[in-house]
Amino acid sequence: MQAKDIAELLNEPACTHNTKSKSGCARPKPGATAGGCSFDGAQIALLPIADVAHIVHGPIACAGSSWDNRGTRSSGPTLYRIGMTTDLTEQDVIMGRSEKRLFHAIKQAVDSYSPAAVFVYNTCVPALTGDDIGAVCKAAAEKCGVPVVPVDCAGFYGTKNLGNRIAGDSMFKYVVGTAEPLPVPFEAQRPGITVHDVNLIGEYNIAGEFWNVLPMFDELGLRILCTLSGDARFHDVQTMHRAETSMVVCAKALLNVARKLQTEYKIPFFEGSFYGVTDTSQAFRDFARLLNDPSLTERTEALIAREEARINAALDPWREKLRGKRVLLYTGGVKSWSIVSALQDLGMEVVATGTNKSTEEDKERIREIMGEKTKMITDGSPKALLGAVKEYQADILIAGGRNMYTALKARIPFLDINQEREFGYEGYSGMVELARQLALTLQSPVWESVRKPAPWAKSSVPGIELGA
Repeated sequence: MQAKDIAELLNEPACTHNTKSKSGCARPKPGATAGGCSFDGAQIALLPIADVAHIVHGPIACAGSSWDNRGTRSSGPTLYRIGMTTDLTEQDVIMGRSEKRLFHAIKQAVDSYSPAAVFVYNTCVPALTGDDIGAVCKAAAEKCGVPVVPVDCAGFYGTKNLGNRIAGDSMFKYVVGTAEPLPVPFEAQRPGITVHDVNLIGEYNIAGEFWNVLPMFDELGLRILCTLSGDARFHDVQTMHRAETSMVVCAKALLNVARKLQTEYKIPFFEGSFYGVTDTSQAFRDFARLLNDPSLTERTEALIAREEARINAALDPWREKLRGKRVLLYTGGVKSWSIVSALQDLGMEVVATGTNKSTEEDKERIREIMGEKTKMITDGSPKALLGAVKEYQADILIAGGRNMYTALKARIPFLDINQEREFGYEGYSGMVELARQLALTLQSPVWESVRKPAPWAKSSVPGIELGA
C-alpha cells in the first residue's frame, strides 16, 4: 500500500473533525502499536464473515495476533474459526519463495474447505520483502475459480483503527457490487407490507447479541442485506450496494464503507446503537425516517410502544437495586456513549467515560448525553484507573478484559463490556441481561469478605478507600 493510499484512508471526509482542521485523523506513529497494529484491525473487521477462508500471509506468530479473540458468533458456517497461515520462515524469505507458499496455501484452503472466497491478509515481513499479494491473489482466483481478496494491512502501516479502514476499503474495492441480492423469500412477503433492504455496518454480533434485535427487523419488514461483519456471508457483502439505507454501528471502524456507499450508490446512512432502551428505539425510528414509508413508521411506533412497556416492566425490579450506583466506564468507540445511555436507562450515574478510541462525533454524543461538564479519560493505566475510581467514588468499573485483574486486585466490582465477554447486551432483551449482570457483580457476597482487613493488616487495600 502506497503512502498516498494511507493518507486517503486517514483523511476520511465523513469524519466531522476533518472539516474542522487540515490535519484530519491522527497520523500513525512508527512503533506505536500498543492499541493493535493495522493487520490486527483488518482481521478484526473481517474475520466474522463466516464462510470465508482467512489466510494470514506471514510468520506464524501473526496468526495468533487477533484470531478468535472476539466473541463473535455465527448462525451457520464455522470456517472463520479455522486459523490459516502461510507460516513464513527465514528460509522462505531468503530463498524468495513466500509468494509460491501463498499460492499453494490458497489452493489448499480451496481444495480442503470449498470456501465462498479467500481473504489474504498481508503482514509486515512480506510487505517489507515486496511480495505482490495482489498478483498472487489474481492468479490463484483464476486457477481455483474462487474469489481471492487481498487485504494489504501490514502492521507497520499504523494503528488498529487504520486497519479497520483498510479492511473496509478492500471490501469496497474487490467485493461490494459483484453480485445481486436473492429475491425476497415468499415467507417474508406479507400483504400491504413493502420489504426494505438495509445494511448494518460495524456490527460484530459479539456473544450473539444482535440476535436479540434481528426478530424485530423481520417483524417490521426490514431485510438485512449485510451486517458487516458479524454473522455475515461473502454474498451478503457483495450485495451491499442494493440497500436502501445503512446504519453505522461503530463509526470508528468502517465509516468509510458507509460514506462510499452514499457517494457511489446514493445510499444514505445514520449512526446509531442498539445498547439501551432509548437508543434501540431511536435506531428503529431512524430507519423509518430515512426509508420514508408511512406504513413502516406506523409499525415501528407500535413495536416500540409494545417493547418498551414490556421491557420497562421487566427492568423495574433491577432498577431498584441499581439506582444511584456510580459507574466508571472505560471503553472507546461507539460504546463510550451508547453504554452511557443504557446505564442511564437503569438509573445509574456514569461519573466518567473513556474516549481512547472515540471519534469527535462520539465525544459530541457523550456531551449531549452527560452534559458539557462530563469527565472524559484517556489514560487506561492501572494507576490512572484506580485513581479515577477513588476520585469519582465509583461503585463499579466497566471496562475491557485487560482491566479485569486491576479491578479485582483492588477489590473493585468489575464488568467486562468489550469483545471477550460471554453475554449479549444489545436490544430490549439485552438490557435485562445487562441489568442482571450489573446486579450480580455489585451485590456479590464476595466483596464483604475480601474487603475485610487481614488479621495482619490495618487496611484492606493500601492507598485506596473502597466503598461498599
